[in-house]
Amino acid sequence: MPFVELFVPKGSLDQERREKIGGRLVSEVMLAEGAPDTEAARSISWLVVNEIDAWFVGGRQLSDGEKPRYVVRVGVPAGSMNDDKRRDIVRRVTRVLADADADPERFSQAATAWVHINEIPEGNWGAGGEIVRIEDIAALVTSG
Repeated sequence: MPFVELFVPKGSLDQERREKIGGRLVSEVMLAEGAPDTEAARSISWLVVNEIDAWFVGGRQLSDGEKPRYVVRVGVPAGSMNDDKRRDIVRRVTRVLADADADPERFSQAATAWVHINEIPEGNWGAGGEIVRIEDIAALVTSG
């Protein structure tokens, strides 16, 4: 049950690239998490794209002509991750971004894309007006 946020400079993604990234990003995170590919699991796995008006690096605003930078935040329930899954998420997210870019080699540089994995503590995820626990999520995605 990932909640994925993609941050990009405003105007840096045309519709084709937005769809290419959006169509794969959550699926790849779900695979790394080990989530089942069920309708129920897909229904609670979300992606939002945040286009940022001003992006600064080292105190300097990126110009319109510069290649975009990316930040991807992946929210997952605590207890569902281990180092192998975290590593897999970072690799998969980076690959999705690189596959949608005209210069995929630049994603081997740390200054191109950052991936933040936020593990939401048990009892701090809610939906439907209720606290949702990891066992609730597991029951939903396996039984629908």
